[in-house]
Amino acid sequence: MKPLMLSVLMLAAATAAGCASHPEDRPFAAEEQYQLALESLARQGLPYETYMRQRAALVQRHHAAGDVAEAPSSDAAQGHQS
Repeated sequence: MKPLMLSVLMLAAATAAGCASHPEDRPFAAEEQYQLALESLARQGLPYETYMRQRAALVQRHHAAGDVAEAPSSDAAQGHQS
């Protein structure tokens, strides 16, 4: 019984030490939050119209917040060349 108790105690101590030494998580940057939101939306399996509506709302919010350094022009996004 003592070897079992010693093993459990050592496992608990190792677990606690591992948790204590874990570095703190940093907050996500605005661009990372935007990318995560787009990825999450894409994985939801929504109908196309619903997906596009929600994606447009995300993009609009992202641009309105000023999180975009330089937004691509609509011509460049559609593959048109000047």
